[in-house]
Formats: sequence, structure tokens, C-alpha cells
Amino acid sequence: MKTCYFCGKGSLVGGGYSNRVRATKFNPTGLRRRQPNLQWASLPSGQRTKICTRCLKRGKYLTKKSPPL
Repeated sequence: MKTCYFCGKGSLVGGGYSNRVRATKFNPTGLRRRQPNLQWASLPSGQRTKICTRCLKRGKYLTKKSPPL
């Protein structure tokens, strides 16, 4: 499960051609899937889960919340 437990941040597809590469079709790169930076964190209930570093820095894992849908 590669999504944040609190904010639901998941993978994104990005990258691809620059305008110059698109014009010449020389060595096209294509799209790339980018994964969020997930880290293990201990919840107040004693359970461990993976959350993104943005939520980790904000301390969202210290308060008890239900996961997003």
C-alpha cells in the first residue's frame, strides 16, 4: 500500500518530453511513476503505519484520526 495513512497521498505519473525533444523525437524519455516519500511512524494506539514525510513533519501522526476514504 503506497499511500499515506492520513492524507492519502499516492503515486503520480509525470515527466516525459521537453518541447525540444518533442520537436526532434530524439531519445524520448516517456513518463515515469513517482512514489511519495513514506516513512514508518508509531501511532498513539501503539500501531505502526507508513505516512508521508509532510504529515510526519507536521506531527499529524501524534493525534488520533481515522484514515481517509
